[in-house]
Amino acid sequence: MVNAFARLLYLLAAGVGLLPWSWLRRAADGIAASWRAFDVRESRVVRRNLELAFPVLPFEQRDQLHRRVLSTTTRQALETLRLWTRPHAENLALIRETHGLELFDTAIAAGRGVIVAAPHYGNWELLNQWLAARTPIAILYSPPQSAIGEAFLRIARADEAQRVQQIRADGPAVRQLWKVLKGGGVVGILPDQQPKLGDGEFAPFFGVHALTMTLLNRLAERTGATVLFAYCERIDDRQEFASPAFALRFETAPAQLASTDPVAGVTALNAAIQRIVSRDPAQYQWTYKRYSIPPPDGSRGNPYWPDCYPRRYRRLAVRNANVMPAD
Repeated sequence: MVNAFARLLYLLAAGVGLLPWSWLRRAADGIAASWRAFDVRESRVVRRNLELAFPVLPFEQRDQLHRRVLSTTTRQALETLRLWTRPHAENLALIRETHGLELFDTAIAAGRGVIVAAPHYGNWELLNQWLAARTPIAILYSPPQSAIGEAFLRIARADEAQRVQQIRADGPAVRQLWKVLKGGGVVGILPDQQPKLGDGEFAPFFGVHALTMTLLNRLAERTGATVLFAYCERIDDRQEFASPAFALRFETAPAQLASTDPVAGVTALNAAIQRIVSRDPAQYQWTYKRYSIPPPDGSRGNPYWPDCYPRRYRRLAVRNANVMPAD
């Protein structure tokens, strides 16, 4: 039953993917405008994140950035439905520029394994498809709470050549990733997902301490794999009827990312991600509650509580002695 519902969702997504780019763009902009008008949860989370990350930015500029983030987020979401359901060769034609490919080719040729760190910047689903077209790859993912949602993602992210190994971010994940890297393979990790307590360390991200995964640091330090940052950056969104265009970029990771000190490793990781996001902050996924778990020193609480959570969460917190959710 779960797979049946997932396939139905995929068919619905495929229907959206058949729409012209201009229709998708207008629909996305309409959704973004409604999010601002009704100040829905996504709008509130973006606003709070921008307040935390850019506290000295004048209000007018931060409000303009808020508008751009919502527009980019909704466009990316509808674009992804099309990317998931159209032939990958067609999708890859959207990549008009490539930079640093020699870094990727050299890393694979070295045979020590490659970790591709792909922040939630630009369109990471297009990056996944490019990587799968180039080489077999194991992709770590955080499963949705819904079993149907997870089944849908596994269908949507599968590639025609079956070169993508999708690995759940749970108990056996580290062993599976280790095996791929020790065999000289390629692993893809979204490094800016907030881990559970005990699976990360706190490090600054845009000046705010954020719980950051130590998995990438541990894998890099213990396997000797090459770490590269990669992202598909939007480069032209101005033409009303044209398809979006992207630049694929690979960059060398700082050596400190593989430090034996996990705090030094996650600090280097966040600094590198921040530098990428600063290229165009509107292309980052600011709808994610990146700072929801506070540091143990009590220097701050959950900055999203209570106004960035649904009312049912607030009612539940009241019934449970105001215990706030962590995400």
